Amino acid sequence: MMNIEDKLYKYAELLVDVGINITDGKRLYIRATADAIPLVRLVTKIAYERGSKEVKVSLSDDTIARLNATYRTEEELAVIHDFQVAERMYYSDEKAGFLSIISSSPELLKDVSPKKLQAMQVANGQAFKEFSSRTQSDFHSWCVAGYPSVEWARLVYPELSDDNAVNALLELILYTVRADVSNPVEAWIEHDKTLHSKVDYLNDKQFTALRYEAPGTDLTIGLPENHLWAGASSTDSNGDSFMANMPTEEVFTAPDKNRVNGYVSNTLPLSHGGNIIDDFKLTFKGGEVVEYTAEKGYEILKNIISTDAGAKRLGEVALVPFDSPISNKGILFYNTLFDENASCHIALGSAYAFSLQGGKEMSREELDRAGLNDSITHVDFMIGSEKLNIYGVDKDGNETPVFIEGNWAF
Repeated sequence: MMNIEDKLYKYAELLVDVGINITDGKRLYIRATADAIPLVRLVTKIAYERGSKEVKVSLSDDTIARLNATYRTEEELAVIHDFQVAERMYYSDEKAGFLSIISSSPELLKDVSPKKLQAMQVANGQAFKEFSSRTQSDFHSWCVAGYPSVEWARLVYPELSDDNAVNALLELILYTVRADVSNPVEAWIEHDKTLHSKVDYLNDKQFTALRYEAPGTDLTIGLPENHLWAGASSTDSNGDSFMANMPTEEVFTAPDKNRVNGYVSNTLPLSHGGNIIDDFKLTFKGGEVVEYTAEKGYEILKNIISTDAGAKRLGEVALVPFDSPISNKGILFYNTLFDENASCHIALGSAYAFSLQGGKEMSREELDRAGLNDSITHVDFMIGSEKLNIYGVDKDGNETPVFIEGNWAF
């Protein structure tokens, strides 16, 4: 049986070999908090062994981030320096791989003014819009992964001591990324094939809409003509494969931003901007949110929806079976990277250009005409459960079951 050090090393190998797919000479840009240093060091070592010519590490610290948000003014928090953007764009121009390791507590900034949070989020969204557009069109390889911090682990395992909670969360993360099996790379190859079989079926069907029904949900989401479903591995502009999320259990596409009607309720809490939003419901008409309520985090939800015009519309629809590895653990991560892979979800905000045939080569105006949403934000929230049914609707109005009682119907 592997010890935790062996599994952590396999995790680092997965991030380098499968997540980013480091090849000779490829640069690697890592963003992480100080909590993730053990994993960052392993990834750096392995990336150099695989032939990377540079590993650039950008570290932050949650305590300092909280102090900055508490003591700096709203105006100061909205300042993004040109050199910060230039650095990110330089590595993008170099076709570097971008690895983000998430460790922060979901409640990191819960006591910070919502106006300050919105100022930070809008400023970052505007400053890094071109970089985000490149990411969402797979211009460069990118991967988002996780590593525990004490504060995050306390939230998931409140009954355990700090050390035991961190170890328990790390073991859980290693399970979700299949680092606990004898050959994780082979396991990911097989997983990739499984998800792509679902992708192929849905792309062949070319449904014009999906209809959702569940307690608190009665929603129809239109799909653009020539939409493309994706899942697991993607391909960057150099033709190299990569895995954008580890873990991942989803297949997803972009909705038609103008054809979303009905109402939908969340089934898991949403962690956003260091705050928790829960027990919320959105009502759509003609693609736009026209009404919303929330029992917890209403002001944060309001800030999301008012970020810009595109934040009121959907940019992603993702399908995840209720009977899946993360869901079956029955543990709430309070972290979208993990919780979204335990539940069907949709996202407010920007759409991925690769969700449309030829979308990577289209201009912003062409994508807009095709129905793909544009925004400086992209916020996933979970709507899946064992009571969710989803039907694919064809151009003649005929319906085909896609999900029945939370799981694939084909």
